[in-house]
Amino acid sequence: MMEHSRLTIWSLFFLVASCGSVFAQRKPVLPPSVDSLITVGYATGSMKTISGSVEKITETQMNKDQITNPLEAIRGRVPGLTIQRGTNGPAALDAVRLRGTTSLTSGNDPLIIVDGVFGDLSMLASIYPTDIESFTILKDASETSQYGSRGASGVIEITTKKGMSGKTQVSYNGIFGISTVYKNLNMLSANDFRRVASERGISILDKGNSTNFQKEIEQTGLQQNHHIAFYGGSNESSYRVSLGFMDRQGVILNEDMKNFTSNMNMTQKMFDGFLNCELGMFGSIQKNHNLVDLQKTFYSAATFNPTYPNHKDPVTGSWDGITTASQITNPLAWMEVQDHDATSHISTHARLTFNLMDELKLVLFGAYTYNIVENSQYLPTSVWAHGQAYKGTKKMESLLGNMMLTYKKGWKKHFFDALALAELQKETYTGFYTTVTNFNTDKFGYNNLQAGALRLWEGTNSYYEQPHLASFMGRFNYTYADRYSLTVNARTDASSKFGANHKWGFFPSVSAAWVISEEKFMKRLPIIDNLKFRIGYGLAGNQSGIDSYTTLSLVKPNGVIPVGNSAAVSLGDLRNTNPDLKWEVKHTFNTGIDLAMFGNRLLLSANYYNSKTTDMLYLYNVSVPPFTYNTLLANIGSMRNSGLEIAIGITPLKTQDMELNINANITFQQNKLLSLSGMYNGEMISAPQYKSLASLDGAGFHGGYNHIVYQVVGQPLGVFYLPHSNGLVSDGNGGYTYDIADLNGGGVSLEDGEDRYVAGQAVPKTILGSNISFRYKRFDLSVQINGAFGHKIYNGTSLTYMNMNIFPDYNVMEEAPQRNIKDQTATDYWLENGAYVNFDYVTLGWNVPIEKVQKLKKYVRSLRLAFTVNNLATISGYSGLSPMINSSTVNSTLGLDDKRGYPLARTYMLGLSINF
Repeated sequence: MMEHSRLTIWSLFFLVASCGSVFAQRKPVLPPSVDSLITVGYATGSMKTISGSVEKITETQMNKDQITNPLEAIRGRVPGLTIQRGTNGPAALDAVRLRGTTSLTSGNDPLIIVDGVFGDLSMLASIYPTDIESFTILKDASETSQYGSRGASGVIEITTKKGMSGKTQVSYNGIFGISTVYKNLNMLSANDFRRVASERGISILDKGNSTNFQKEIEQTGLQQNHHIAFYGGSNESSYRVSLGFMDRQGVILNEDMKNFTSNMNMTQKMFDGFLNCELGMFGSIQKNHNLVDLQKTFYSAATFNPTYPNHKDPVTGSWDGITTASQITNPLAWMEVQDHDATSHISTHARLTFNLMDELKLVLFGAYTYNIVENSQYLPTSVWAHGQAYKGTKKMESLLGNMMLTYKKGWKKHFFDALALAELQKETYTGFYTTVTNFNTDKFGYNNLQAGALRLWEGTNSYYEQPHLASFMGRFNYTYADRYSLTVNARTDASSKFGANHKWGFFPSVSAAWVISEEKFMKRLPIIDNLKFRIGYGLAGNQSGIDSYTTLSLVKPNGVIPVGNSAAVSLGDLRNTNPDLKWEVKHTFNTGIDLAMFGNRLLLSANYYNSKTTDMLYLYNVSVPPFTYNTLLANIGSMRNSGLEIAIGITPLKTQDMELNINANITFQQNKLLSLSGMYNGEMISAPQYKSLASLDGAGFHGGYNHIVYQVVGQPLGVFYLPHSNGLVSDGNGGYTYDIADLNGGGVSLEDGEDRYVAGQAVPKTILGSNISFRYKRFDLSVQINGAFGHKIYNGTSLTYMNMNIFPDYNVMEEAPQRNIKDQTATDYWLENGAYVNFDYVTLGWNVPIEKVQKLKKYVRSLRLAFTVNNLATISGYSGLSPMINSSTVNSTLGLDDKRGYPLARTYMLGLSINF
């Protein structure tokens, strides 16, 4: 199949190219509304008449100045797009959701495309934010279906800046900043620790010190970013080359990130404009020093005995520990852990555009991507018995090639364009890792694995995968009189991941738009600049949750057995084989309206969407026999997502000296897990009615009723399924316990299905984003505000640290002795409202009047200074450290504040931008 596809592509290329020169001298055909052209996927259209749900954020609209991650440039700018930092660490990766979570096992991150190169969120580390010209976000299936199986979770297209005709120009952007902690958990000080123990007649190990271990592991984080770009060209060619460097220290000791980036592109017109050639390459080398275990690090810092010293024992040369407390270690010992990773990424691409006729173009595109991640970790004997070292390498290579024919024709009031696409992609994933333990010394770290006496069987492995994808697509768009437009997409993908009967998936879509403002009856309302109604429906596939060879019968090493006088590795079946695995498909309906009034000083957009994921991939428990193993991956479940997105932009003040812009968007979203049961080969299989997603961890929470967030069919994905507490009751000894309600009248039971109820959801029902900017002459002020509402947070940190039963092995919160709770049962007592409004940043900028400085204006075209404060303030009723925890990614931390929280930090940055 793959070889046949290659022959088809190249045969078509030579056929069209041989005919192209005959028609090369005719005048071009321009589409309507050429002043508002936008590239949407593979197609080019008019923003005025486009029928899909598409958002374009240009450089002037992006969050400006102190941006260190490309996605921060659009955070809060796009309705339906959630961008949430996983942690406050310097190298933390953003969790990104476009219109929510739509799959239980497959990828929910949107497809990232940079200058036509496909990638994922990690590829964004190779793009310096200043190199970005625009973002285009495709949200509904009428547009994402262009990418077939890749576009099921939405698409974010990034276009980088290109060169321009004229003499060579140079630009520099620099940022210098510091990050400081402004809020920690309020735990007992050393004096209070001694006082409480004395009042209660409890014997403690008092080392005579007064140490705040939370502050001991903190530092003032320094940051610096530098970026320089050279660009220029002529009417026939252009170029742009840029280099970037980021250096960020975290607010925790030994946590930092360094990133070197490069971006180069060139365009060249040849043969009197018959051929346009574009070449590009971008890449990065990023090095991180990470925290290994967030929970153990911060759990230890908060609860470690504050009378211990902040230095090693001068006699033993080791960190003092507490033998009576599990799950915690001297937090300063955790600072000696070595956890490094280095990621090298390079992407190259070329695009050849043959102008065969005025109406007909042939586009050839090819891209090669190479990514390697090296992980190195050493846990010293102070935090891990006998020490442990780990080394691993992951490599990814991707080859992408496509050929596209486009035809555009305008005749009187009619305009239509069509394209045909053939595409091939091959990816190769390889890697290996090994883990060794039992070290006699910590001196070697991870640099000499031979120093470890034991090599763990389950800690050593290597792998190889090479999935292929072949695709064909056709798209047709028709526009009449700039008023009515109809777009039809039809894409088919064939993946090597599926069995012979289900390799091909078909993903069509259709959408239409009516530009009402172009109607004659609307001309009587001159205050309306644009009024457009849109509607569309389409399908998108998903294969991200499937390993490359899931449909094949595979064997794996499963142990070492003696054979005579030698040892041999035995092999066994890897998993249950399901040859009937097929595409997970998302069906999406979208309708919307766009309004512009008063000379575009009032902009309003509203979208309603309703999507249903069918044939959803899920790992089911099955009976043995007839199956070999007790789990099976199958396409049975379904889930629904719906929502309303509203965006408004107002320019109430606009003069030569002053301008005020207010932009806000709000998203109302709903999710429901519809089904996880069905028939497979005549056998009924289903998921458990209640499945735990997130549970409390740490001392006292192993094997008990510690499950908090559940997956429940018929409910939103990620609900709090908890016993109800009527409050606190006396335990008869001066303490208090949680009064658990008997909800079903049969006596109190904490088992699933007994005295528990659905107490709320972890994913917000409403998301807010807003940006307010004001300019006065050469000064400007901008504020970014984000918020989330309608969800809850379980304060597992307070449940743990307010429990006086753990004292004095563990330190407790300042309020704990007074409240004297002696219970750690997980109920809804610590379930709190998670709503918040966060002032993400405020920036004050000054465009320096260089024309008044004779020596400067000769060489400098513009000069700007800016001062930014990040994480300015948060308004919330949540009693924990921060309400901004994971509320979007379905994993073990969803909706659960459980001793993993970074201290709250604020960053102050000064930026300088110069254009020569």
